Amino acid sequence: MHIPDIVRADFSGDVQAYRQAVGAQPLLLLAALVAVYIVLGVLYESLAHPLTIISTLPSAGLGALLALEISGTELSVIAFIGIILLIGIVKKNGIMMVDFALDGERRLGLPPQRAIHNACLARFRPILMTTLAAMLGALPLVIAIGPGSELRRPLGITIIGGLLVSQVLTLYTTPVIYLLLDRLHRKLGGANISFIRRRPPPLQPAE
Repeated sequence: MHIPDIVRADFSGDVQAYRQAVGAQPLLLLAALVAVYIVLGVLYESLAHPLTIISTLPSAGLGALLALEISGTELSVIAFIGIILLIGIVKKNGIMMVDFALDGERRLGLPPQRAIHNACLARFRPILMTTLAAMLGALPLVIAIGPGSELRRPLGITIIGGLLVSQVLTLYTTPVIYLLLDRLHRKLGGANISFIRRRPPPLQPAE
């Protein structure tokens, strides 16, 4: 078309906003993981056990991507929102097991192997029920028809795929990672972090 050098083409409007949103997605995901790690570190007063819970998230992301690939759906902004939601939904599996195991170690004095084994047995039903509830809640997004259903369908596909794969894998991988990090934690000194200043125990009267 013999366009002059002073004329150039560029994206604008909705396309430009979409490109900016796509470019910020990795940073958004990283910020979400850092926020989750900080909150879990405060909750468990440990630097190692939050990693056990965060280790459940890769299986959810893998399941979401596999579901998108099988269904022939693109990784759109809506689908990425579903992956962000999976961070909050899937990590509850690890929280249920780790919280129960730590309680067994600290309150009952159980060894780590026995504590995480009891946690898996005791928390299997709650984990299964909450996962099924979330999957059935996202099912209408996948099978819905009508105006706007194409926009919401990737959200349901990512949630169902991520939950399905994570449910199968985390019940086996979380105990292994828990024990590995516990051994590493003890090998490095077993230092915990404490964000709450505890009051010293009251002095006992001298006899």
